[in-house]
Amino acid sequence: MSEEKVSSLPKSIDLSHHLSNLAKSRNVSPLKDLQKYIQRPGLIQMAGGLPDPTLFPIETLHIDALVSNSFAKKNAKSSSFFGWIWSMFGGAPAPKTETYTVNKFAATPEEIDMAHALQYSSAGGTTQLQAFFREFTQKVYTPAYADWITLAHCGNTDGTTRCFATFCNPGDSVVVEEWTYPSALSTARPMGIKMVPVKVDGQGMAAVDLERVLSTWDENVQGRRPRVMYTVPIGQNPTGATMGTERKLAIYDICVRYGTLFLFINFSLSTFSSSEKSDMLIIEDDPYYFLQEGTYVPKSLRAKMQSQNEDDPMVFLNSLTPSYLKFDYQGRVIRLDSFSKIIAPGSRMGWFTCNPLFAERLERHGETNTQAPCGFSQSIIVQLITKQWGMKKFIRWLQGLQGEYTSRRDFMVDTLYELFDVAPATGEAAAFGAGLPVMTAYLKEPTNTITSISEKYKAVASKTPLFSFIPPTAGMFVWIKFHVGQNVILKPGETLTMHIFTDLAEEGLLIAPGTMFNVDESIILEREVAFRISFSSGTHTGYKVLITNDSKSKCPRVSRF
Repeated sequence: MSEEKVSSLPKSIDLSHHLSNLAKSRNVSPLKDLQKYIQRPGLIQMAGGLPDPTLFPIETLHIDALVSNSFAKKNAKSSSFFGWIWSMFGGAPAPKTETYTVNKFAATPEEIDMAHALQYSSAGGTTQLQAFFREFTQKVYTPAYADWITLAHCGNTDGTTRCFATFCNPGDSVVVEEWTYPSALSTARPMGIKMVPVKVDGQGMAAVDLERVLSTWDENVQGRRPRVMYTVPIGQNPTGATMGTERKLAIYDICVRYGTLFLFINFSLSTFSSSEKSDMLIIEDDPYYFLQEGTYVPKSLRAKMQSQNEDDPMVFLNSLTPSYLKFDYQGRVIRLDSFSKIIAPGSRMGWFTCNPLFAERLERHGETNTQAPCGFSQSIIVQLITKQWGMKKFIRWLQGLQGEYTSRRDFMVDTLYELFDVAPATGEAAAFGAGLPVMTAYLKEPTNTITSISEKYKAVASKTPLFSFIPPTAGMFVWIKFHVGQNVILKPGETLTMHIFTDLAEEGLLIAPGTMFNVDESIILEREVAFRISFSSGTHTGYKVLITNDSKSKCPRVSRF
């Protein structure tokens, strides 16, 4: 977007009423307040306890990095999950790499160097890192207001922690998908924050149910109306759902509409009173944004699809479901981006995009907490993305990641289709997904007489289901429910989910219990015996796992071959 178009956008509105008491009380760190002077040329610096960079033991970093087109794009003919398996066993040629260097001292001010990256610095990140955040956010997300700010954080968990502390007081409520990222729950609950579940469907959080929760909220019973929403809209964790444009617009509209002052009539006193502003902020936790895999297509139909070899990065970016930022004309979205899924989790680095007031308060939090992201991470990633690759090649790298994870998703679901008879779920099994596209798996039997898909579905309808699952449209996980009989003998205090989890783990299969993701602790998820299964890593590709049901308890059993 041109500077002229950006300047014509509205500025963010005043949302200062969302700041927590803690956030309002934060002042600039006295030591960090010195930073704005330290970069002045010719300054004699005798105020801060900055170590002399000539005494840093690291003189130079030499990094061998994969080339940006190391992985095939989504739907490209060369993209093959079996090629990935072959590479795991040393059957593929050595990956092509390029070497780049980060020196202790830069030749020009524009270059990143170790002297600055490893020094105490702004909690917002180095100038080079901030410049990348700004350019990338504008190109990819195109916020709908003019004065947005980007700011470094140490990964999305750090970002979420800062958001909860900045916008919530103890006793406040946060709206969230009914199943969600466990670390967000573990962060909020000790802070005295109540998580309010909203039902999910095939696109994640359901706008209709969000409206229901807010319109029926009774402050006399439930406390102050929720003013913050936490959401994982792409690759919703754990269901793998992708929230589309229309759904985001509907939810954003709800968040704005609940900013109207609500009038209450007390007939006995014949008076009017108004509540405080109760509009909602949106914390958009979006680490899987570039792992948008699309609707699962069975292997037989996938073979007929045309390959895509488009080199224009904008075509790829425009194919992705937009961020909430694209519709945020008021500055009420706090977006969290992370390098964890697109570079490496150990980089511990990502960034906020939000309005200036929120950025300033979030930075104050960082100054006395995590401070700036690791200098080694900043050096390696900034040099790789901005100098070695450049923006176009970095976007090509993201295309390759999308292609890889799509292939792995397809292989995972293909295997379920091959090992079991699979049909659309009905009845109780379909209810498991609350509107998500659920499939049910049955023991596979010879079907020599079946000539059509509809006949196959009729044939399996009378069989006992083993499990149901939701083919994901983004992210790294399949959400699955085992259908269990009533004859399972549990130990004292043991839940059915943990009974199954333990049995599977002891047989060599480790999956995540669904109870980890359950927002409403008053409801035990045993009615669904759900699990999250990851297809992201290659550690499980040396064998296949066969899931069957015990004849008496109908409890899952695992064997490997």
